[in-house]
Amino acid sequence: MDWLDQIQWDAQGLVPVIAQEQGSNDVLMFAWMNREALQKTAELGRAVYFSRSRQRLWFKGEESGHVQTVHDIRLDCDNDVILLKVTQTGHTPGIACHTGRHSCFFSILQDGTWQATEPVLKDPDTIYK
Repeated sequence: MDWLDQIQWDAQGLVPVIAQEQGSNDVLMFAWMNREALQKTAELGRAVYFSRSRQRLWFKGEESGHVQTVHDIRLDCDNDVILLKVTQTGHTPGIACHTGRHSCFFSILQDGTWQATEPVLKDPDTIYK
C-alpha cells in the first residue's frame, strides 16, 4: 500500500496540517494539503500546501520568500492530521504568518477579548506584491 493511501483524506481530498518549528516547538501555522501537495512536500523537503481560496498548490514562501524547510512529516494516530517539523527561513526570526508575525497563533483570549501577543516583525505590505 502506498503511504499516501494510509491517510484519511476528507471529502474534498484534503488533510489538515500543522507546521511546528523544530527546536522551539512553536506552532507556526495551520493549513491544508491535498495528495499532490503532500507528495511534493516529501519529495522537495519544502512545505507545499493546498490553498482552498486559490484552488491550487501553494509553495510556502512563493511570494514572501518565507520558506519552510521540512525535517519530519508525522501522521497522527487516526491518520487524519499531518504535523510538519520545519525551519522557517527568509527572515530572522522566522515569519510564518501573512501578518508579518512569527506564528499565526498570536492572539490570546483575555477578559473576553482577543489580544495580540506577538509583534509584527515585518510589515506585510513590504512582504507581498
